[in-house]
This record gives sequence, structure tokens and C-alpha cells, in this order.
Amino acid sequence: MGPCLRRNDVSGYLAFLVNICYALSVLNPGRHFMEISVIIPVYNEEKNIRPLCDEISEVLGKYGRSYEVIFINDGSTDNTLQELTGIKQSAPHLKIIDLNRNFGQTPAIMAGFDMAGGDIVITMDGDMQNDPRDIPALIEKLDSGFDLVSGWRRKRKDAFLRRVVPSRLANWLISVTLKVPLHDYGCTLKAYKRDVIKNLRLYGEMHRFIPAIACWKGARITELEVNHRPRQYGKTGYGLNRTIKVLLDLLLIAFLSEYSTKPIRFFGGMGIISGSLGFLSFLLVVYMKLVKHTDMSGNPLLILCVLFFLVSVQLISMGFLGEINIRTYYESQNKTIYHIRDIL
Repeated sequence: MGPCLRRNDVSGYLAFLVNICYALSVLNPGRHFMEISVIIPVYNEEKNIRPLCDEISEVLGKYGRSYEVIFINDGSTDNTLQELTGIKQSAPHLKIIDLNRNFGQTPAIMAGFDMAGGDIVITMDGDMQNDPRDIPALIEKLDSGFDLVSGWRRKRKDAFLRRVVPSRLANWLISVTLKVPLHDYGCTLKAYKRDVIKNLRLYGEMHRFIPAIACWKGARITELEVNHRPRQYGKTGYGLNRTIKVLLDLLLIAFLSEYSTKPIRFFGGMGIISGSLGFLSFLLVVYMKLVKHTDMSGNPLLILCVLFFLVSVQLISMGFLGEINIRTYYESQNKTIYHIRDIL
């Protein structure tokens, strides 16, 4: 039998473990081993803050799981921050992230993701249109084996022509384009397992495309019908001007979902099509010269032929450059082009 550990050795090992735990807490201050984190980005919602906090505390206080509520003040110009600070004094589970200016909903949600310590993360709006009483049902769906549960505002309490109709058209277009059939991509009320958002990075207005991005990585997603309430205080920050931004982000997501690791397939394919059109134009020019005796120098098809060939070379070159950049992106950061769910 080997020699027994002396008391000094045991105390030394204990001190070492304590130091390791302290270092981990310093390196990742947002992680407090909570079960549930609720993330709420707010912008000029001073009248909605207190009743929303009361509703969330009432629901999660008797749910039987540890939780935290993270408010991200996205550069509010009213008394939203003062309201949050006042509530914080009597609500130890409340966290406040005050951004320097108004960055938008996607960066605010990303800030919440970075600071969330829960194994289950809930996102919701701060205008009280999302109902906190739906949170337990979302969590139960996660517990049944899903990685992401998206809310579906089936009976939406918004202006029909200005909000509901454009939203339905956008949801249909997104579902068809990304091949992830959800009824309501724009609903902020969603539940995530931590693994879904662990390495997630969002830009632009891409928070609404998280289900598609997660599905692209192999996550099991579903949707659940949730209650939607009319806005009582404040005014919405959304308008038709965001439609163009959403469409552009949709094009980007559609490209990344299919060609993020093989850009030559897209640019090279377009280049081959352009080169083929140029070759057909050249044949037509030769035919017109030999059969119709048309002067080639004055034939606009000759210019079109040259243009198609030049575009073809440019597109194929862009595909090669994209392949070089993709390899640099993955290999320089030791990233993988696959995602492992589990190892058995």
C-alpha cells in the first residue's frame, strides 16, 4: 500500500481546488449555474418594467427551479434604467446590462446570451405582449427532448394590415427559403438549451433566424402556440422599414446555410452559366456572320458575348477566393465543419 497523504498535502489539494473554482468564476462571471435564465431586451419601456418583473417573479418563484432575469437596457432615453435599478434593490435574481447606446435587438440578445448562466435560456420582449405564464410550457417542451422551442403567436394582437399581414408573408418566405417550417419566426418568446446558443454569433437582424441556424447545426426544434397580448404602454419600435433588412439577412442566411463551406459551388455554378451564355452568344454571332452575312463588328451580340465571358471569369475567381477564405477561417481557429451531438 502506498504512503498515506499527510494533512498538509490534503489541505494543499483543497486550496488548489478552491483556487481553480475561483479562477473559473473570474474567467466566466456570467455563469452562476442557474437552471433558468430569462433574457429581456428593453428600449424605452419604463411603464412595462415593474409589472413584467412582478409577473415573471410570480410564475418562476413557484416553479421550483433556480432562475435569473437579465434585462438588457438597449440605450433607453426614458426612465427604463432608473426603474430597473429601483427594482434591483428588492430582487436579487435580477441582472441589469446597460448598453452604451441603442444597438438593436440582435446585439442586445447576444449580450444576454453572453451573460446568461442558466442551462435553459428564455428570450422574451419587454413590452408585456409575451405572457410569462407560457414559460413553464416552453420548458416542458424542452424537457421532452427538443433543443429549441419557438413561440407561435397564432392569435396576434397587433394591427392586421401593418403588422400581421407583412409578418405572415415574411414567415412564409423564410420557411420556404430556409426549409425550416415555422409559423412565427418573429416571436421573441423562445426557449433554448445552453448548447444551442453556446457558440452562436449573430449580426444584423438575425435573432429571428436562430431556429434556422440551430436546425442547420442539427438541433431538434419545435414550436408551441403562446398567448399574445395587446400593448398597453409605449409604442412599438418595429415598422415596415425593417422589411428590407430582414430580406437582406434572409439572403445571407440562405447562402450560408447552403454554401458556407463550399462557396465555389455557388460562384462557380453562376460562372459556368454565364460562360455558357457567352459561348451560345458567340455561336449565334458566328452563325449570323456565315449565314446572314451580318457584320460582326457592329453586332451587339459580340459585346454581350465578351461581357458574359468576363463575368464568368470574375465569378469563378470569386469562388476560388471564397474557398481560400473559408479554409483560412476554419483552419486558423481550429473550427470544425461538423457538429457533434453526443459521443457514446
